[in-house]
Formats: sequence, structure tokens, C-alpha cells
Amino acid sequence: MSLLELHGVTKRFGGLTANQDVSFTVDAGQIVGLIGPNGAGKTTAFNCVAGFYAPTSGRIELDGKTISGLTPEACARAGVGRTFQVARTFTSMTACENVMAAALLHERRVGAARAEALKLLAFVNLDHFADKPAGSMTISEQRRLAVARALATVPKLLLMDEVMAGLNPSEVREMVKVVLAIRERGIACLIVEHVLEGIMPIADKIVVLDRGIKIADGTPTEVSRNPAVISAYLGDA
Repeated sequence: MSLLELHGVTKRFGGLTANQDVSFTVDAGQIVGLIGPNGAGKTTAFNCVAGFYAPTSGRIELDGKTISGLTPEACARAGVGRTFQVARTFTSMTACENVMAAALLHERRVGAARAEALKLLAFVNLDHFADKPAGSMTISEQRRLAVARALATVPKLLLMDEVMAGLNPSEVREMVKVVLAIRERGIACLIVEHVLEGIMPIADKIVVLDRGIKIADGTPTEVSRNPAVISAYLGDA
């Protein structure tokens, strides 16, 4: 049994079908890239898994239990962590307080939450920012802070939404190291990404959406040679 299973997930907004009959799996400890052109429905699929949207039809299971239709808080408690395209940090709070806020989902003692936050800041190489305002951090640092905060919710599955977007090559390499270290912890990662040179070398599997429909599902090598994928990204010519 896979950790995450999407079974025929469809999401409609009025007359617009953002996802249509999407099915794929993510195994425990696996890195899966979710890619596709702009408007392919990647973030909508993320939002369905994280509880921000309820699928119009279909079913989503985490660890054998149905989570489709649950609230974001219930999905987080079930083991779904998530970051966003825009790093949503509490800019007036310190980096440590940002992570503590998430740790308090499971840990009711403030001292224990702070201790866990400090460990996670060190994990993403931000321990030197612990007592500094999050608003003073660069975009790259705020993205790693968002990852630390998501990890503080103790996820089985971490949804990462374009964590490499806008980063320079050295910052992309730093984020890749973080993702690989997360996998070493046994946490599965489902990553929406446009920076293909960042995700293709580290992904165990790639799922490709185009106009809301899954057009490919396989290893990075298989997907990169798929004519439908090449056409979706580059055009038939």
C-alpha cells in the first residue's frame, strides 16, 4: 500500500475543470515531482490533498485512510505538511517563533516546542537566524524556514510548492540538499516544481499534468522521453 493514493480525483470550479480523473501514488520515503505547464492543475491537486479543496469526485487516501474532504487542520493532524508558492512567514516574529507556531500543533509545552524548532532550524541551516525577525531573511532563507515550519507539524508526507522558484543555482543546490535530507528521515515529498534541473535528478518518480489531465507517470528518464510531455512543454513542432 502506498502512503498517498489519488483515485480518479476531479476538481471543478463551475464550468472549469482544473483536475480531471487524476490518479497517482506516492510511497513512503519517496520523492515525487509533480510537473506540467502553467495552468496544468498542479496546485489544485496539492490543495485537494492538503484539504484546502474538497474534490468534486474521486478519493484521496493517506496511509490507507480517506482524507479527501477533511479540513486543512485535520489533514495536517493526519500527517500532511505543506509549503506554499509564496513563503508565508510571520515577518514580525522570529524564525524560531515561526517554527514554534507549527510545532504547537502536536506539542502543548512551549519549552518543548522551542527545542524542536531550534533542531529544525539547524536541520535547514538556519539556526543562526533563530532569534532574528523572519522579515529580515532573504527569499531563499524564507523558503527554508517554510520547510522547517512544515516539518514541525510532524508530517508523513510533505507537499512542497515551487520551493526552488526564483533561487539562484547555489540556492537551488542548498534546497536540494534539504529535500534529500528530508527523504533520509523517511518523510515522503511531493514537489510541484518548474525548476526541472532541480527536481529531475533527485525524484524517484515524476507525474506530469497538462490541462488538468495526467499525461505521464514514471521515472525521470521515462518522462523526459515521453512524446506527450515534450509536446506539452515545447509544442508539437
